Amino acid sequence: MALAVRISTLTVAVTAAALLAGCERPPVDAVQRGYRGTGMQHIVNPRTLAEQIPTQQAPVATPVADNSGPRANQVFQNVKVLGHLSVAEFTRQMAAITEWVAPTEGCNYCHTENLADDSKYQKVVSRRMLEMTQKVNTQWTQHVAATGVTCYTCHRGNPVPKEIWFTAVPQNKRADFIGNLDGQNQAAKVVGLTSLPYDPFTTFLKEETNVRVYGTTALPTGTSKADIKQAEKTYGLMMHFSGALGVNCTYCHNTNGFGSWDNAAPQRATAWYGIRMARDLNNNFMEGLTKTFPAHRLGPTGDVAKINCSTCHQGAYKPLYGAQMAKDYPGLKPAPAAAAASAVEAAPVDAAASAAPVATVATAAK
Repeated sequence: MALAVRISTLTVAVTAAALLAGCERPPVDAVQRGYRGTGMQHIVNPRTLAEQIPTQQAPVATPVADNSGPRANQVFQNVKVLGHLSVAEFTRQMAAITEWVAPTEGCNYCHTENLADDSKYQKVVSRRMLEMTQKVNTQWTQHVAATGVTCYTCHRGNPVPKEIWFTAVPQNKRADFIGNLDGQNQAAKVVGLTSLPYDPFTTFLKEETNVRVYGTTALPTGTSKADIKQAEKTYGLMMHFSGALGVNCTYCHNTNGFGSWDNAAPQRATAWYGIRMARDLNNNFMEGLTKTFPAHRLGPTGDVAKINCSTCHQGAYKPLYGAQMAKDYPGLKPAPAAAAASAVEAAPVDAAASAAPVATVATAAK
């Protein structure tokens, strides 16, 4: 009898310890962001913050080089993106990219002995990534503002960014004998170890799907889908936002009405643009590189790595706490003529996106 009691006590203790392991250890700090009693608080864990601070420090920029003299594409061969820079600034930019992306591998990570050679896939990819960076810094300022992005924003000294995503592997139903999990109920880390749909990225950051929680009518009307499954996918994406930025719901939303834009924080509009920026970059830059990458760099279903909020933010409300690295590297914006041309081409998209996001009651999330 005594042995049974001991075993039961031990079982309860182990179970309790396992459950508590998933909770944050107090104390935590709360910052009030609205009226008292409304739950408008931002929760900060000092221990997590202390661990994060060293990882969110931007490297010191070297002085901008002399812009006089011949252009890089007049001196070097096969320079397609940064050719408008002076030779000195081009060399400085290349040195910075090496430190940002491949500090251990060095120039050989992208180049052969013939620097004009394009035989390495890394060089082809990096050229396209420079174009993507230039687009973000000129056409997605609604999201990145004056801070902008650099290669270091995502790479942080690693050839492959730490935070990327691939399309989730479909469930092996084994002739339907084990049931249909319907893309959820697996406690995935990307959705906060909940049972929510574990691939909200394909739905919202690749496909052009509206983020919805509930509808305004008893029965579905029109083409706007706002059912329970859509709500679960939305909450999955919101869990990702929370972890990626190290914030809770009230960073963007007002507890008075999560679906209302009237009292929402400015960060919600920033996130609205961020969703659309991620779709743009995944579809118009990353997807096009699928055949460029070797098989070992593709996901389990053969798709290319893609970006989400964590790719840049990596747990901070602003990447690198808002350090404005891009302003020190003029090559991360396109040549003036190219920038003007791209702005004209993107005018219809930008015109639609520049207007304040319009929300109805059905728009219960970003």
